[in-house]
Amino acid sequence: MTNSLHTIGILGGGQLGMMLAEAALPLGYRCVFLEDADNPPAALYGQVFKTHELDAFISASDVFTLEFENTPVDTARKLGELTDKGGLFPPARALEVAQDRLNEKTLFNQLDIATVPFMAVHTLDDIKTAADTLGLPLVLKTSRGGYDGKGQFVLKSVDTISDAWATLGDATKSAPLIAEGFINFSREVSIIAVRSKAGEIRYYPLVENVHTSGILAKTTAPAADTEHLTAQAQSNIKKLLEHLDYVGVMALELFVTDDGVLANEIAPRVHNSGHWSIEGAHCSQFENHIRTVAGLPLGDTAVSHPSVMLNVIGKYPNSADVLAIDGVHYHHYHKSERDGRKIAHITVMTGDERQADAVAKAESLLVNC
Repeated sequence: MTNSLHTIGILGGGQLGMMLAEAALPLGYRCVFLEDADNPPAALYGQVFKTHELDAFISASDVFTLEFENTPVDTARKLGELTDKGGLFPPARALEVAQDRLNEKTLFNQLDIATVPFMAVHTLDDIKTAADTLGLPLVLKTSRGGYDGKGQFVLKSVDTISDAWATLGDATKSAPLIAEGFINFSREVSIIAVRSKAGEIRYYPLVENVHTSGILAKTTAPAADTEHLTAQAQSNIKKLLEHLDYVGVMALELFVTDDGVLANEIAPRVHNSGHWSIEGAHCSQFENHIRTVAGLPLGDTAVSHPSVMLNVIGKYPNSADVLAIDGVHYHHYHKSERDGRKIAHITVMTGDERQADAVAKAESLLVNC
């Protein structure tokens, strides 16, 4: 560890910030956080500053990173310009791309990364044009904000165009909507990669994701039968990492079709679909992200134990029941219960014929959660 870098300032104090801090401690670093929420998970691991305490947060930090892509870009730019403090990793430019779905998909296409067909929507008439051009059904989304299924309307018939506009039209006062053509895909996968300050890139394996009501419910690592997709997925994320001069961990969500993969969106941070890596990879996504921010060598991204990660959403199960299942690891986020909120995750990693049974037992504990 260099003597000049001891404290990493993290924009955001949720569970991702908490897990980054957990990874930083064994490497000799501590973290502080910029977070306005009361009693955030990361507070267990370091001092939390409010937005109005930005200057104090800066003074307490030696270098900066983030755990949430909706971080204000102006703040990110300011921190990125503090070269005497080490700057911000990843760069603010990555936030600008990720925060606007139209800009994001436009960049994908500019880099020859395949996506679903899409178009901007400014008015009610634009929705009608999109329905004619892209066909039905189509997905109408806010171009800015919204996550875990929020800010979306699936348009299945021209009879519901007025309903779609009534639901999302107000969002056009600040930014256009995006209409995306509906595509037939067999499953959703994602790839996570990490890029160092020297430009070295390492890839985690493709994983398969299952969503419920727009929220990630289950990740299987590695994804089965994806060897023929790996090269395309790695090429796609490599283009983005290099174009953005990115440093840190990035996730790219993908749809699997008969013709390969279509890019959905990036997450310029550690990602929910990589939580399995804490126990299931030689070096977790969290440790690798800390390594890049601190300028350390990258760690091995290979799978050490095949894993299934289950999100705990809304309500906690009985932890004793969870831990009674062999091969299970439980990660509690110290968040209050609330419908639709990710409050913990379970990683199942027996790695043998008991895996499916262990996953089924764990899932049964979440039925009423």
